[in-house]
Amino acid sequence: MTSHKLTSSWRIRAVSVALVMAVAAALSGCNSGGDPGPAATATSSAVESISPSATPTPTATYKPADASGRAQNVPVPVLPEVAKTETKEGLEAFARYWFELLSYGYETGDVNQISAITSPRCIMCARAQEVQTGWHQDGRWLAGGKVGTPAVTTNFQAAEDGSIQVAIQVSQEALSYYNPDGTLDSTDPKPADSGSLMFAVYREGSWFVNTIEPIAG
Repeated sequence: MTSHKLTSSWRIRAVSVALVMAVAAALSGCNSGGDPGPAATATSSAVESISPSATPTPTATYKPADASGRAQNVPVPVLPEVAKTETKEGLEAFARYWFELLSYGYETGDVNQISAITSPRCIMCARAQEVQTGWHQDGRWLAGGKVGTPAVTTNFQAAEDGSIQVAIQVSQEALSYYNPDGTLDSTDPKPADSGSLMFAVYREGSWFVNTIEPIAG
């Protein structure tokens, strides 16, 4: 029993010495600039392939206008695909989009998009655009005035001139007018929801507004 134990102990020590010598030789090869071997190369490649994840680009935060300044990073309305079609659903979607552009104009003073799809003969439209552009010049700005359309409907029946009526319920927030020095010039209180009739035509693959008139109460 004693002899067996001694033999086992010697073998363990012999194996340990052999492992230590092997590790020492490997380290010596690395330090002397020798070939690190396939295992080291694979490890190095794995480390090199690990790269930090890309930092996502922060999204600009929308800030509505208030007494401290004009609106910032206002989302630009996007024309829905259905609004490009000559259908009842398309015309109703277009009408909602048009009023989104109207609301966008109050926040930014940018009327380029809405002007491109509206006849200059539309008196109500021209008056709104005059306010929007005028009060976003020379350091002035508007706060509020957002426009919503709780209800939009059309029977999709063309009149003799080819235009189609769309009945729209319009809701608008109170509108404040600020001077360049930040003082409040005046405020229009929130009006009661009102009805408007849009007269639109489909031409060259898109809808176009001929005019908008109030629905007599």
